[in-house]
Amino acid sequence: MHGTLPKDRFERVDIPALLEYGRTRCAIGLRDAVDRLAGPLNIAAAYHFGWLDVLGRPLGNTNGKALRPALALLSAKVTSTSDDQALPGAVAVELLHNFSLVHDDLMDGDEQRRHRDTVWKTHGPDVAILVGDGLLSLAMEVILEAGGAHSHRAARTLTAATRALIDGQARDLSYERREYVTIAECLHMAGEKTGALLGCSASIGAVLGGADDRIRQALWDYGYHLGLSFQAVDDLLGIWGDPQITGKQPWGDLRRRKKSLPVVAAAASEGAAGQRLRNLLADDAKNEPHADLTEEELTLRAALVEEAGGRAWALQEALRRHHAATQALESISMPDTVREHFIALSDFVMDRVK
Repeated sequence: MHGTLPKDRFERVDIPALLEYGRTRCAIGLRDAVDRLAGPLNIAAAYHFGWLDVLGRPLGNTNGKALRPALALLSAKVTSTSDDQALPGAVAVELLHNFSLVHDDLMDGDEQRRHRDTVWKTHGPDVAILVGDGLLSLAMEVILEAGGAHSHRAARTLTAATRALIDGQARDLSYERREYVTIAECLHMAGEKTGALLGCSASIGAVLGGADDRIRQALWDYGYHLGLSFQAVDDLLGIWGDPQITGKQPWGDLRRRKKSLPVVAAAASEGAAGQRLRNLLADDAKNEPHADLTEEELTLRAALVEEAGGRAWALQEALRRHHAATQALESISMPDTVREHFIALSDFVMDRVK
């Protein structure tokens, strides 16, 4: 993958340290927020974040990449806003992100996340629903409690992303029951599910610092395109990712019959492989509830998606959105080191595909 991006640019920035900084800075705020939840929701949420094991015993690790809080804190530097002033935005976007993960795992029936059983699997579906609801409410509380002249504007940024995220998940679920989904529909859904939240993350710190609409929009656009690049890479990993790295089942998206970007692009192609894939998707739409796909059927579908060009298209779309994200930054001024960090984070998203 490095062969498609400037390798030296990616390696000039210590990405693990940048992400760890975002994680460390918002850790206390996250724990304080989760502690507000009533039991057993606080315990289940702490398990989800990786602070407790399934028996409630403390762990030393924290799950997740912390990309969103890192972006929120980085965006503050565009307007010379202090970390302390931007920190509620970092905490809020991480709470919002994890609200979506807890609920998505339940709706998708995913039993594993980050090499551990999911919340609904360990604590039950009812608790998972309430944990997700609690995390969403906490995100709004944290941003409104930030105070200052711009907290309500930041809250509007957060609520716009929340509504888009929920709309995107609704489309995602409905697409699983449809015979045919267009590439445009799939990209629109990905923009709502992933692009809006990363757009919020990449701008909310600057908003808390009083960024004008031009700066806010440029940073939002950067995050939005970064989100689409992220989703295209995630969809590639959802079919061909190494379970030892992803922490999920092999061919997980195919097992759930998800209309992910590689699948939709392949189904839109001409040729025998595309037609055969369309026939399988049509059969899926007619036969509900679905029987589990066998390993042979999963192997066939993965091969058809690749032969029909879905894998190559998704990779090119990820690269195109990566370019659009970096271009969005060109319309505003910022310190060179801040710009370099933004670009390195977009490289990091692409680098997940090896």
